[in-house]
Amino acid sequence: MTPTPARPDPSSLGRQDSWDGVRAVVAGFGVSGFAAADNLLFLGAEVTALDEATSDDKAEKAELLETLGATIRLDAGATETLPDDVDVVVTSPGWRPSAPLLAQAAGRGIPVWGEVELAWRLRDAGPTGEPAPWLAVTGTNGKTTTVQMLDSILRAAGLRSAAVGNVGRPIVEAVMDPEPYDVFAVELSSFQLHYTQSMSAESAAVLNLAEDHLDWYTGPQPMLDYAADKGRIYHRAQRACVYNVADPQTRRLVEDADVVEGARAIGFTLGTPGVGMLGIVEDFLADRAFVEDRSTSAAELCTLSDLASQAPHFVANALAAAALARAHGVSQAAVRDGLKAFRPDGHRIAHVATAGGVTWIDDSKATNPHAAMSSLQAYDSVVWVAGGLAKGAGFDDLTQKVRERLRGVVLLGQDRRVIADALSRHAPDVPVIDIGDGETGSAMERVVDAAARLARPGDTVLLAPGCASMDMFANYAARGDEFTAAVRRRLADQDT
Repeated sequence: MTPTPARPDPSSLGRQDSWDGVRAVVAGFGVSGFAAADNLLFLGAEVTALDEATSDDKAEKAELLETLGATIRLDAGATETLPDDVDVVVTSPGWRPSAPLLAQAAGRGIPVWGEVELAWRLRDAGPTGEPAPWLAVTGTNGKTTTVQMLDSILRAAGLRSAAVGNVGRPIVEAVMDPEPYDVFAVELSSFQLHYTQSMSAESAAVLNLAEDHLDWYTGPQPMLDYAADKGRIYHRAQRACVYNVADPQTRRLVEDADVVEGARAIGFTLGTPGVGMLGIVEDFLADRAFVEDRSTSAAELCTLSDLASQAPHFVANALAAAALARAHGVSQAAVRDGLKAFRPDGHRIAHVATAGGVTWIDDSKATNPHAAMSSLQAYDSVVWVAGGLAKGAGFDDLTQKVRERLRGVVLLGQDRRVIADALSRHAPDVPVIDIGDGETGSAMERVVDAAARLARPGDTVLLAPGCASMDMFANYAARGDEFTAAVRRRLADQDT
């Protein structure tokens, strides 16, 4: 009798290996799921993709992959049962480990990877003969801005770079690009890091840690689990572990990490930098970590006025990006040029209008309390627009720290009572207007009208909700667009 050939072990395979015979299940058919399924098919694997959410876009992509030989199930109940004879599961990052499909895989000893883990295994030699290194960024807030700043710096240095991961192109698609990159600036969420085992970033940064996504973690200490996932970014770091001097939790994650011998801990601070740090000296971003005589001198990187914003959290992001770039060997001039050229995406401390002495700011991207607090601390007198889906986070610490800045508060959204209760405990004298739920458009117009009644010349009306948007809006961008449109309509009506 002819023996049955051994099944291939996907854990031992890379980009140059044949994946013929590997049976892969892709859990979730969003952007990253499609990229994973597409490239696994290209490598020769047998792919089954499962998702219960259907849309015209997903149906079109499903039809394309089915013509290439994939099995696609996009219907109710599709993710309840893991198929037989599976060698690996590649999951979308938002799936909890307790999801039936993933729990069944764990029970059967089947490896569960995220798209980031798959991408790391599929890296290929670049222009230098080695795979393009990863400069990785995580944190509760500022990830996207920092990664985009970093990408701008790397491009200013003449490198073929891409911002990937939780921003930009799916990372699997980027690493499989036939034209190799020099380096990747990689944004990673806690969800992505949870399913990442073997990544070894050249350098990595945790920008900050605060309550967010705690509803995703089901253990008795969700904040500890969340922090542990963030800290995975430092494991096996090769050159630098960049941490936030103002957030001791990030330094502890560095201390707990198992890094490559010789990797350095590099701090960033809005104060004067010590040895081994980047910080601020007078009006300059200064480097005392990657200069030869760092015990007695610092290198000037750029001025504060070179940045698109001097808000403290924006400056901190610039310092973290500069630290990762300098760890990669980028020159001072390239750091300066890259930061000068960078402009943030919409809905990040975006100026909407100034009229009657009142400034209107859209920071709809502030989707958790920590982000909202960073935004609020950039202004002296604020009418704060807040509310939405709190995702299990609390607002007591925020309200205690910013109450002296608050002219008033306008609340909307599903979890607005969470914020109202914190304000009643810690800022009972601050006027609060609750505009209720209502329809999306009319609700935002009521928000703007209420904010205008509270604001005085010299104030900033700040949309920094501290919450996710999906209770009332498609996403944070739609929320910011509604706010901006409502502000402009009101000001136009006043001019007529």
